[in-house]
Amino acid sequence: MFYGAWRVIEFTKFNFWICALLGITVRVLFLPAIPNLSQDFYRFIWDGRLLILGINPYVFTPGQLANGSQIAQDLISLDTIPNAKALIQGMGNLNASHYSNYPPINQLCFALAALFAKNSILGSVIGLRILIIGADIGILYFGKKLLERLKMPVKNIFWYFLNPFIIIELTGNLHFEAVMLFFVIWSLYLLDTKRWVLAAITLGISISVKLVPLLFLPLFYKYLVPKGLFGKGFWKMKKFYWITLATIVLCFAPFVSKTFITNFSATIGLWFQSFEFNASVYYIIRWIGFQTIGWNIIATVGLILPIVVFICVVLLSLFRKYNTTQNLIIGMLLAVSIYFLLATTVHPWYIATPLLLCVFTNYRYAVLWSFMICFSYSAYRPEGFEENLLLVAIQYSVVICVALWELLIKKLPKKGVVI
Repeated sequence: MFYGAWRVIEFTKFNFWICALLGITVRVLFLPAIPNLSQDFYRFIWDGRLLILGINPYVFTPGQLANGSQIAQDLISLDTIPNAKALIQGMGNLNASHYSNYPPINQLCFALAALFAKNSILGSVIGLRILIIGADIGILYFGKKLLERLKMPVKNIFWYFLNPFIIIELTGNLHFEAVMLFFVIWSLYLLDTKRWVLAAITLGISISVKLVPLLFLPLFYKYLVPKGLFGKGFWKMKKFYWITLATIVLCFAPFVSKTFITNFSATIGLWFQSFEFNASVYYIIRWIGFQTIGWNIIATVGLILPIVVFICVVLLSLFRKYNTTQNLIIGMLLAVSIYFLLATTVHPWYIATPLLLCVFTNYRYAVLWSFMICFSYSAYRPEGFEENLLLVAIQYSVVICVALWELLIKKLPKKGVVI
């Protein structure tokens, strides 16, 4: 499919409207299809149906309701949720046993899909897919405008929009990175056009779809205050952060309670201290742990690696220049790449973020990553889940080598290295 996409692009000579129409058409083809590479959409529909019934989706797990938990039954009966048993069975025991970790704007999308079809799983799937296709069209629109402002080839946006991986994982499998990235790109466009108040609001909304853009917040400091602490732009920077924070707080406010904080933070913690899939650096550390201690050290390493990521992002924010929007995007690309290289879990759809960011730079290792990440599908076998660590090693070896070549050698000046 990657080869076919390349041949089509070559044949059309990157004609914008032909490529755009093709990208929209192949997305629409997925419209009536139930995803078969992901079970997450069952949880999306479940959360959405709880919301339209007036129930906070963060307060109990689907499993608690299915198993007759008194806490859950005091709130709602299983019989009042359309297709409840099918949804719980579809999402699987693992998903059903955990509290929801999807931020509030994501939950709003789920509720809209539930309203679109109150009693049909397929109808709700179509509703979710319409939202994701709309977000991708928005990315195409603002991506084109931002590329024009950066004086970069508009055709770059099709590294994202016609990427088979993006079409399958986002439109096909209904992952909401598309909606998050729509607000990220819109925010960057607004920043480049000096509308920083609106940019702060859209950035806050993007964080309220998926938490990943929180990683970028330290980088905006030197972009807004290029001369350093208390320099020109300091008060604008301060207001930018306050508006972003206020937007996030307003989005979360309807759900906030002691129970929500406990459940949401516990579920987020699982991604760092319990779940592991398609990791790179972490797998090496895990192997060292088995050799030296004799057991899996994820509970300890899962606490340390986020701190390492935070330190790396702070260093990026302090020691790089962010005098242009493109430099800011490069910093964001480096930050999210470091995060995923140190993460314990890297699902394929996560790579949508570095892929889109690289479109606005001269780096292409994330395009290669969007191809190599497909090797991670090999873990799902007829006899059960089992990762092929050789394929994981090949995937990351290729991506890291190309990234280092682009970052260090390709751009190597006569007097030292400047990233």
